[in-house]
Amino acid sequence: MKVLRIGIACCLLLPTIAFAQRDSLVYGKPFVGDKTDPQVVKALREVSPVRIRKTIESLIAFNNRSTISSVTKDLPPNTGIIAASEWIEAQFHAISEGCDHCLEVKVDDFIEPAGKGRAARIVEPTRLRNVYAILKGTDPTAAKRMYLVTGHYDTRVGDVMDTHSPAPGANDDTSGTAVSLESARVLSKYKFPATLVFVTVAGEEQGLNGSKHLAELAKKEGWQLEGVLNNDIVGGDTTPGETLQNKSLVRVFSQGINPKDPADIIARDLSIGLDNDSGSRELARYVLETDRSYFPHTSTAFTAVMELRLDRFLRGGDHSSFSALDFPAVRFTEWRENYAHQHQKVRVEDGKEYGDLLKFDDFSYIANVARLNMATLASLASSPGMPQDVKVLTTNLDNNTLLKWSAPASTSATPVYRVLWRDTTANDWQRYTTTEKTEINVPVSKDNVFFGVEACDAAGHCSQAVPPLPERRQP
Repeated sequence: MKVLRIGIACCLLLPTIAFAQRDSLVYGKPFVGDKTDPQVVKALREVSPVRIRKTIESLIAFNNRSTISSVTKDLPPNTGIIAASEWIEAQFHAISEGCDHCLEVKVDDFIEPAGKGRAARIVEPTRLRNVYAILKGTDPTAAKRMYLVTGHYDTRVGDVMDTHSPAPGANDDTSGTAVSLESARVLSKYKFPATLVFVTVAGEEQGLNGSKHLAELAKKEGWQLEGVLNNDIVGGDTTPGETLQNKSLVRVFSQGINPKDPADIIARDLSIGLDNDSGSRELARYVLETDRSYFPHTSTAFTAVMELRLDRFLRGGDHSSFSALDFPAVRFTEWRENYAHQHQKVRVEDGKEYGDLLKFDDFSYIANVARLNMATLASLASSPGMPQDVKVLTTNLDNNTLLKWSAPASTSATPVYRVLWRDTTANDWQRYTTTEKTEINVPVSKDNVFFGVEACDAAGHCSQAVPPLPERRQP
């Protein structure tokens, strides 16, 4: 016991050691969310679960919207994918009439050639129609920037070549189509500096044919497409007895490194750790930022969860058609999918109900997904756009970080800039500082954090972040 008392006394006499905080958490301010735009808050309150349900019911009435039903000769009148596409087109025209013809309604109508091999899902030249509406930006300079929301309106059952069996697709993906149409209905009542594009595509179930064609069209026509929001399976499946579904969460998938990029670009990004800072990943972070800013102003808790992969295992989505061409793109999907209600023939088997039926949709959940899409679109379209040529100076070995950049390419505003950073072990932005200049020296080690630079207007509308690339200045 005597030895023990001496040991304790010795320990109590040791000097107190002061532990310094990380430099990355001392400088700047906590990054908790943006200012909210009263116009956007107002728009989010206009989202209608009732209208969303009506849209889904109307599309289900076309029975089977298989992409290859466009070449099926014996369909009953007013069924199949072509009839559905014409109904969607009419909805966009009706919305446009309600806003004094503010939308330019267009159809990307093309023939998809037959595929090759035994696994081909299109076996003869097949007509596809991507239907979309453009809300032109009010600022002649900013209007060059475009932000797009999409969902696919084609459906299927287990046999992907079946064009006759009922294929309601209430969740996959009439829910995403409803998000796009509801976004058009609400946001068309408002004005934004940049351009919004509301899209529904065909061919997803046959191999992303519609989105691939539209993405290639965007590239060919030189669209300055700075953000694509794809909604696929956002119905919030409601199955009796399911206890693990979470109606307060939505997953946001995105591409990291683009495997189609040149080998030297991939090697550069991997060498400096930018495999988690692609344009699509920065767009995903922007969605999280928007969620934190706007959902406190709604009646429900709703949280976007960033998933660090392109998509789910064994599955794919239309956002990948855009990210493959280096357009920033993300996918929204409900938290927990029920595969008995996807790609299934409608039936009851051994007491279990199969089929993608209307009764398994949660229209309030879809409305929340629509609100998150709308807030993201409106915020991006109100921002000055992304800063250009963002660089981190690496001439000297030091513990500071010198960043520089150029103003956004398509804005008539004079931006202020927000410099963000996060520890290399963190996924989301943690701290920030602001400047009116296009160069800043931050007393945080560039070796320990990832940086990004956003451009903001005077009202607090900010772009998505752009990560810096290294540059050496000549002495």
